[in-house]
Amino acid sequence: MFSVKNLTRPGLAAVSFDLPTGALAILQGHSGAGKTLLLRALADLDPTVGEVSLDGQSRDSMSGPSWRRRVVYLPAEPGWWAERPIDHFTDGAALAAGLAALRLSDDIMTRPIRELSTGERQRLALLRGLLVKPPVLLLDEPTAALDEDATLAAEKMVLDSGATLLWASHDRAQAARLAAARPARHFVMDHGSFREAA
Repeated sequence: MFSVKNLTRPGLAAVSFDLPTGALAILQGHSGAGKTLLLRALADLDPTVGEVSLDGQSRDSMSGPSWRRRVVYLPAEPGWWAERPIDHFTDGAALAAGLAALRLSDDIMTRPIRELSTGERQRLALLRGLLVKPPVLLLDEPTAALDEDATLAAEKMVLDSGATLLWASHDRAQAARLAAARPARHFVMDHGSFREAA
């Protein structure tokens, strides 16, 4: 169970919800509504007030890096700390399968990150997050820069992961596809306020 009680920070009104293990929640709202603020707060990337726990273990009981290995946040524009993608990965067999599933060639791993397209970086970041096998994934428009085929491949990989998902998307067609693939709850952010859609 991923549990959130009265979580707040500047720009974000108090948020409370529970997601059972393996659940899917779709988070929608206009640009600037607070979706990214919420996801960053859940990942413990910004100072917050309130309670967040995973399977009964409080976020406050572990270090930030330990929490973020369990609750992985994937921003729309991922960060990189080394020059080549290969330096961000360790599991060779799973990596090869993931690259193929996301329609990426093996040679992408040795190209400079600065030379990759936004969509290539986005898919690599998605793969990087999934290979950690986190119990919870916080996805912030993870397919915004992808074409239709790559988007469908990414959606399948994420849904097949079995992780508890909180997926922010502006794309109504995507939200409908996700909800058709797995039972989903729908959350809405509006000017920093959170609610569950009817």
